[in-house]
Amino acid sequence: MEADIFPFVLAFFFGAILSVFFLHLLYQRKELKHAPQGSMGWPLVGETLGFLRPHKSNSIGSFLQEHTSRYGKVFRSHLFGSATIVSCDHELNSFILQNEEKLFECSYPKAIHGVLGKLSMLVVTGEEHKRLRNIILGLTNSWKCEDNLRNIDEQALSVMKAWHGRQDIIFAEEARKFTFNVIVKQILSLIPEEPRTVKILQDFLTFMKGLVSFPVYIPGTSYAKAVKARARISSTVEGIVHERRKREAGSEKGDFLDVLLSTRSLCDKERVSLVLDLLLGGYETTSLLMTLVVFFIGNCPTALEQLKEEHRAIKRRKKEGEHLNLEDFKQMEFTQNVIHESLRCGNIVKFVHRKALKDVNFKGYVIPSGWKVLPIFSVMHLDPSLHEQPLEFLPGRWVGQGSSKRFAPFGGGPRMCPGAELAKVEVAFFLHHLVLKFRWRIEGEDYPIAYPYVEFQRGLVLRIEQVENES
Repeated sequence: MEADIFPFVLAFFFGAILSVFFLHLLYQRKELKHAPQGSMGWPLVGETLGFLRPHKSNSIGSFLQEHTSRYGKVFRSHLFGSATIVSCDHELNSFILQNEEKLFECSYPKAIHGVLGKLSMLVVTGEEHKRLRNIILGLTNSWKCEDNLRNIDEQALSVMKAWHGRQDIIFAEEARKFTFNVIVKQILSLIPEEPRTVKILQDFLTFMKGLVSFPVYIPGTSYAKAVKARARISSTVEGIVHERRKREAGSEKGDFLDVLLSTRSLCDKERVSLVLDLLLGGYETTSLLMTLVVFFIGNCPTALEQLKEEHRAIKRRKKEGEHLNLEDFKQMEFTQNVIHESLRCGNIVKFVHRKALKDVNFKGYVIPSGWKVLPIFSVMHLDPSLHEQPLEFLPGRWVGQGSSKRFAPFGGGPRMCPGAELAKVEVAFFLHHLVLKFRWRIEGEDYPIAYPYVEFQRGLVLRIEQVENES
């Protein structure tokens, strides 16, 4: 009996595949008369695998190179399970970012929601996003206070003190250690040696690996482990929240969590989710920026020497043992140019996910309503028509330049990263001590790779030598 049924099951299976294939062909032709040119790729899979093919982050990669050469700077595709318009046009990218919640809205794949949580500021939209963002802005703007700046300076010195007697370090790991110690102190008043700090860091490393993995929830996969790690981090933070509620009046710690607890418009689930958002933004992306800066200046002796001169001048104005402050940061003009150029070349954020809320006409073609839209920032940052010698690391290009529509390392519009300035301060303070206290060279061949999330394959191994009395 089973043998008699098998041919029918097989026929049904192949029939289903053919049906999906023909529906896919019809879907490609539907309402595409005025849409940008492009290819929808294979049924179901589309062109996602090609789009995510690893490449150096200071290049646009073979997929975008081939597609822009064939179809132009704006083309259609099928990515992450959806019909998609890919934009490598800086004018359209700016238009998309500035028309958030009007013509376009944030629209990350559902799998991202699963690991970040449905209340994450990265995925919520509309008034909900505006409300949470205003709260985060109030928190991150407090980085200018003296206590927070002292904490950043002390954590930088603490990390480097542990390098005494070492010849080699894996800089990406050291950068993560620094940024994590800074952010858990600012948010939760935890110190590095505390057991809960260690537990959160271990879970956060698992969380980060799953965040950029193939999003299939199968026990044992990186994605499944990340979902569980997030739950554990949430549980730890919830425990801290309950402890704070039981404390005596007047024993406030003055950290970000105290501010969140005093914000009556938030429920506890939102407070926990905001803590995770702050940890994510203040830990991984900032440490990656630090690693990119060290990579680029390590390969550019001229920029490194100019950086040293700037920080020697700042040191000469300081008293012995005096911590860096806001006025010192304002004097680090070339340092900030180095940071901007590292962001342009390194492309931490290659693209963002958006969706068209209605048919949008732009430069003679139509972006159909309901289609996903991917503004690609890396192509814009490496476009020779926008940046002279775009493949060269030239911090001097930023002298006298403010914000630019040709440069979007932190996104743009109402969803621009609220912690951008805090990240720059952390990198600048760390660089101050690094360039004055150490010489280094990069060991072996290593460079930033986009997976699409950027990382160094070997973690950027440095051979270090301590310098005495650099002045």
